[in-house]
Amino acid sequence: MLRGARPRRGAVLLLAAAAVASSSGALAYDHRGGHGDASSTAVHVSASSPLRRVLSSAAEGILPGGAHLLAPGLAPAEGFPIQNSFASASVPPTNLSNQSSNGNSDDSKCCPGCIGRNTIAKAAAAVGPAVVNISSTQDTHGWVLEKSIGSGTIIDPDGTILTCAHVVVDFQSTKPILRGKVSVTLQDSREFEGTVLNADRHSDIAVVKIKSKTPLPSASLGSSSKLRPGDWVVALGCPLSLQNTVTAGIVSCVDRKSSDLGLGGVRREYLQTDCAINQGNSGGPLVNLDGEIVGVNVMKVWAADGLSFAVPIDSIVKIVENFKKNGRVVRPWLGLKMLDLNPMIVAQLKERSSSFPDVKKGVLVPMVTPGSPAERAGFRPGDVVVEFDGKLVESIKEIIDIMGDKVGVPFKVLVKRANNVTVSLTVIPEEADSSR
Repeated sequence: MLRGARPRRGAVLLLAAAAVASSSGALAYDHRGGHGDASSTAVHVSASSPLRRVLSSAAEGILPGGAHLLAPGLAPAEGFPIQNSFASASVPPTNLSNQSSNGNSDDSKCCPGCIGRNTIAKAAAAVGPAVVNISSTQDTHGWVLEKSIGSGTIIDPDGTILTCAHVVVDFQSTKPILRGKVSVTLQDSREFEGTVLNADRHSDIAVVKIKSKTPLPSASLGSSSKLRPGDWVVALGCPLSLQNTVTAGIVSCVDRKSSDLGLGGVRREYLQTDCAINQGNSGGPLVNLDGEIVGVNVMKVWAADGLSFAVPIDSIVKIVENFKKNGRVVRPWLGLKMLDLNPMIVAQLKERSSSFPDVKKGVLVPMVTPGSPAERAGFRPGDVVVEFDGKLVESIKEIIDIMGDKVGVPFKVLVKRANNVTVSLTVIPEEADSSR
């Protein structure tokens, strides 16, 4: 047995010799337990005659009393034991004590923020029981005309479910209509008939309710504003009706604009991820590593891999609040096309026109819709909005957040025009036409 500082040097010698010898077949070893006692666990090493001579010679002067590293008279086919104290004094072996009988190790991490072996599994397990399969059928005179399949998440033990509007509502006609009977299947195979409480066409978010005599499993809501590109996320759902499906990936973009995707109408922002989603994933949750919902998966790019999109949970919370308050989502409309400015864009615009106002940030107005509230207020193409309702603004999102659901309420707006002319305007937003 080797003890103290000398065993460390002996360990280095053994490992160095083993590294050379292993390639030539001069060394072999196996691990044998000592009757369940971790302290008696030994590693048995078989060494060739030349290797034993090298190790014995090198060990002289290292071991107490000039003892040989190899036991005298050791036959070539036999092995010599190296006690645990020797192994731990050099390079620690794989931590077998943390290995459970089913092959799963503990979830230890090398540093704060690192992903452990079970991190993604734990996140999925936290939300999984609340993920449901939703199917709806539209029939006429007994004939099933269409069947829609999607996913959803129970967000309240009373049976409130978040899902996609296109799963439960048909928007193809001029007036949205419910698809008909909505069937909800839980992870434990229980089935319920669901009622569509609200659905919003533009955000593609809907709320479904089921009734149960006992409390239902529910998932917690997180915050999408805390996400960064590169953060790990988990997508759960029922693609192609395959329940309990889990995929993982990273956040590719936290504010992918609907215009980037060629989508018209009301301005929207999505979380872009590379999680694998397919038909049937719509309405399923996007989850962070804490097991909290940070988005609802709504669509993917069919002609590409790794391009999936989810509605941020922060936006969904506001939508649900609108459902409760107004029975629908109220969106103020100004009639402005707007563009976020940054120092690089400003520098480019000043190169094109020296009269462009001296601003570092703000919101540019490239176009004003004729007959809109903005035109009546006196907005002009080329205006730069720097204040809205008395608050400095640097992005379109800030203006939208300030307006909230206020329609018919006047807002004071400060704009900068060519040659640094400052103008104060008052605009009264109207409710956006749902057909726009």
